[in-house]
Amino acid sequence: MSAEILLSSKMSQLARKIIHVDMDAFFASVEQRDHPDLKGRPVVVGGSSKRSVVAAASYEARKFGIYSAMPMALALKKCKNLVVVPHRFNVYKEVSNSIRRIFREYTELIEPLSLDEAYLDVTTNKVNNPSATLIAKEIKGKVRAETDLTCSAGVSINKFLAKIASDLDKPDGLSIIGPDQIDQFVANLPIEKFYGVGKSTEKKMKDLGIYTGADLQQWSEMDLIKYFGKSGRYYYHVCRGIDHRPVSPSRIRKSISVERTFEEDLHTRKEVHEVLERLSLSLANSLQRMDIKGRTIQLKWRYPNFSTPTRNKSFLQYTDDEHLLVEQILALADENIKYSEGVRLLGVGMQNLNTENPDLQLLLPLDEL
Repeated sequence: MSAEILLSSKMSQLARKIIHVDMDAFFASVEQRDHPDLKGRPVVVGGSSKRSVVAAASYEARKFGIYSAMPMALALKKCKNLVVVPHRFNVYKEVSNSIRRIFREYTELIEPLSLDEAYLDVTTNKVNNPSATLIAKEIKGKVRAETDLTCSAGVSINKFLAKIASDLDKPDGLSIIGPDQIDQFVANLPIEKFYGVGKSTEKKMKDLGIYTGADLQQWSEMDLIKYFGKSGRYYYHVCRGIDHRPVSPSRIRKSISVERTFEEDLHTRKEVHEVLERLSLSLANSLQRMDIKGRTIQLKWRYPNFSTPTRNKSFLQYTDDEHLLVEQILALADENIKYSEGVRLLGVGMQNLNTENPDLQLLLPLDEL
């Protein structure tokens, strides 16, 4: 891509004003709000069985290295005083709806990513305020006043930069990446901070000598596509601060999936089952978080020769039941995977969803489980 085209692409997005709002430790914060005795204590939301995973962790719990999608058994080992609270998704959804109503006071261009985060396009807004920063401040204040919860907001000219900005000063932060800051900011950004770069991609990039945005800028678009597939085109543009994706309230998500790639191949049924249990539980948690159910589960795996089969199983009724998902995914694996050949990737997904909600994405990085 020529320098002239890149410059034109950059200039064409400068007029946009995008806010990314992210609630702070949402589920855990709701529990601490509703149960004052939990304030200041390490709290996680999730089940108490040995196969449960952490759905959300308070900031006090995160100090012990506890995070979403971690096996509950491991979280309990990391913090002896950990408080485990069962989820109340109906409450979280009610709070999320209240927050969404605040967003709609300013714009109808709202793209939810989950119950606790969303993009807002306020380029043209209902209150005729030319400052996205002031709008973000107002939203933060109204969220606190109406829900007694805090959120962090990022403001910039596109979705990529706004999302990164919202994570710069958590909790209760407000960060702005202005047009004159973009080039230096992206150049200095560690590659692991790029939205869309998980653990596996991070390792691959660092093996290639890519540690920062500036390093990534040295690679041509074709070479990035060669090494990273379709994502290479995305990396080529965002490392230059370019992201033309619109804030899209009306997109429909047709499936939800989560997968993991391994540095060393798995060769036993036990190893594969352990990973599939975790992936299935994470998938079930995500479905429950977003109040979505589906009728078709999918198992995906990749052999060392890069062949990637998939197998589906459909149910008569919509479900988000974690025990059913685990049971059926493991059954599909035993029926189809040749464990002795080695497995380099595993993935599980849910299709035929029962929702017409906006495009709701998983809260978990796909290769960080």
